[in-house]
Amino acid sequence: MRIDELPKSARIEDRRGVAVARGGIGIGMVVVLTLIGWALGIDPRALIGGAEMLLGSGEQQQTSAGSTTSSGSPSDPMSQFVSAVLGSTETVWTDIFAQSGRTYKPPTLVMFSGATQSACGFAKSAMGPFYCPLDQKVYLDTSFFRDLEGRLGACQVGSKTCQFSQAYVIAHEIGHHVQNLLGVLPKVQQAQRAMDQADANSLQVRVELQADCLAGVWANRGQAKWDFIEPGDVDSALQTASAIGDDRLQRRSQGYVVPDAFTHGTSAQRPRWFTTGLKSGTVASCDTFSNEQF
Repeated sequence: MRIDELPKSARIEDRRGVAVARGGIGIGMVVVLTLIGWALGIDPRALIGGAEMLLGSGEQQQTSAGSTTSSGSPSDPMSQFVSAVLGSTETVWTDIFAQSGRTYKPPTLVMFSGATQSACGFAKSAMGPFYCPLDQKVYLDTSFFRDLEGRLGACQVGSKTCQFSQAYVIAHEIGHHVQNLLGVLPKVQQAQRAMDQADANSLQVRVELQADCLAGVWANRGQAKWDFIEPGDVDSALQTASAIGDDRLQRRSQGYVVPDAFTHGTSAQRPRWFTTGLKSGTVASCDTFSNEQF
């Protein structure tokens, strides 16, 4: 993946090195926050984590020696890469929105290490990258990229093609921001409140697969504009999409698969929908909600 010609984004908030101390909460609060998360369509773990930080004993946010929260375009190689990918999504989605008479409002990407606070609650590396619609920010602990190469085996360790896999992950989260701007996320969250858990999970799968497809749209449009995809990049992204399918992750973590608990799509669905967006380059091709098979 070539990033030299990609536009750089300054919409990065660098919180790496900012340590967050946490306290604890009782089981009653856990239950309440779980119900609230369910009602709002937010991962309850994020709310629980946020409450632990805000309500626990001795909670405080600390900055380790010599580190500060900064905004702009950081200069280290990882943040330069993230800045380039984010910048390319801004250009691509600005163009796509303009074609339909809309204005694209880019999100901020928060880089953190270990844990941080979001408007959707406490964010920690174990949760993986996520988008918070309440503050319209993408949260990324870049240690997840190491997990792609190591623990998840999603791309070849040390391979240059892993960069495109990482870019796919970022583009997927930006896809959620696009869904939010288009009104998809609010409608889904409203519908989920009237559903049982299994049906709500199934609807969430459609949300995630659409974000995969939108990541493919970004890759298609970006390739046409900058010719930045190199041999092996797409295969690496497809390998990553498959590796983080619900069935594969469940089998890895617990030894068996529970389809009703799927929330992101299977190891077959995720690469298929990324490919759909990559081939078409159109948002219209990403209608996972009308497709019964999805």
